[in-house]
Amino acid sequence: MRKAIKAAFFGLISMAFVGSAIADITFVSWGGAYTASQQKAYIDTYSKGSSITVENYNGGLGEIKAQVEAGNVTWDVVDVLPDQAITGCDEGLFVKVDQSEFINDMVVPPVSDCVVPQIFWAYTAFYDKAAFPGKKPKNIKDFFDVKKFPGKRGIHTWANALIEMALVADGVKASKVYEVMSTPEGIDRAFAKLDTIKDHVVFWSAGSKPLELVSSGEVVMALAYNGRIGAAILSEGKNFEYIWDATVLEQEYLVAIKGGNEKEALEFMAHASTAESNAEQAKYIPYGPMRKSSIGIIKKGEPWFITSSGNIDILPHMPTTPKVLKRAVIGDPVWWADNGAEVHERFGAWKGS
Repeated sequence: MRKAIKAAFFGLISMAFVGSAIADITFVSWGGAYTASQQKAYIDTYSKGSSITVENYNGGLGEIKAQVEAGNVTWDVVDVLPDQAITGCDEGLFVKVDQSEFINDMVVPPVSDCVVPQIFWAYTAFYDKAAFPGKKPKNIKDFFDVKKFPGKRGIHTWANALIEMALVADGVKASKVYEVMSTPEGIDRAFAKLDTIKDHVVFWSAGSKPLELVSSGEVVMALAYNGRIGAAILSEGKNFEYIWDATVLEQEYLVAIKGGNEKEALEFMAHASTAESNAEQAKYIPYGPMRKSSIGIIKKGEPWFITSSGNIDILPHMPTTPKVLKRAVIGDPVWWADNGAEVHERFGAWKGS
C-alpha cells in the first residue's frame, strides 16, 4: 500500500523506532494451506523492511492474555475469530486502529475497533456429481429432503451453521434467520427440521472428513468448509458440486497485540488489509475477501487461482461473490456469544438421543 494510504490508516497511532533498527514482527495464524496463502499474499509482497516470522496456534486468547499481562509480548499480529476479536479488544489486549481506509468497503461492518479485514470462510453443502446421474440437488431444502434425494448426509458435531441452514430449509429467508433464531419457537423449529434427517446423518469433526465421506459414497451430500471443497476441485480434480444456497459465512480478522511491536504490526496490517492483498490471497485458497472491491480486482484478473498446470477461474468457488451473497447467511458472532452455550447443549442432547 502506498505511504499516503498507510498514513491515513494509522491516523494518530504512532510509536518511535528504538534507535534506527527495523523491528521484527511475529505473525501468528492457523497453519496449513491458509497460512501458506497469507505468506504468499501478504508477507512475500511486503516491502516495508521488517523481518516477519510466522508461527501457528490453535486459537483462543489464553496465550495472548498471558503475554500482555506478563509484559512479555512476543506475538505482534494474530489472525483471530470474531468472538476473540470482540473480547480481546474489550479487554485491552489489542491495539485500536483507524478503520476509515476500509470500513465502507466491507461486506459487513468490522466486529470491533481493533480489527482489519481478512476473509470469509463458509460452511457449504456439496455433493459428488456422480452420485446423482439424473436430477441433482440445487438448494438447502434438497439437502434436508431424504425422500427426494435418498442417502446419508454428513454434518459436523456442533450447532453453528446447522441451525441457520435448517431454518432456511424450513422456509425462513436468509436475511431473517437470526430474527427467528432469537425466539424459542425459532430454535424449536430448527431442531424439528434437523429431526427430519436425524436417522440419515454421519457426523464429522475433522475438516477433511466430509470430503472423504462423499468421495467414498458413505454419504451422498455433506456440509464442509468451502475452502476444503474448493481445494479438492481446483487442485485435485474432484467432481464435486457446491450447493451455495444458505451457505453460512464466518468472519476472520487480523489484530495487533498491545505491547508488542505495535507500529510495525500496524504497518504490516495496513498492507495485508488492502483490497489488492485481500484479492491476492484468493490466488492460493478459495476463501472470500471481506472487502467488496477485491472481487472486482479478481474479475479483472481472471483466470486467478494458481495451480501447477496453469491458472483457473476462482470466482465460481468463492463465497463472497454477489451471486452467492444473495443466498447466504452471514454468521452473527454476537448472537452465538450470547446464545451459543444453550443451543450447543441442546444440540449435544439431540445428537445423543
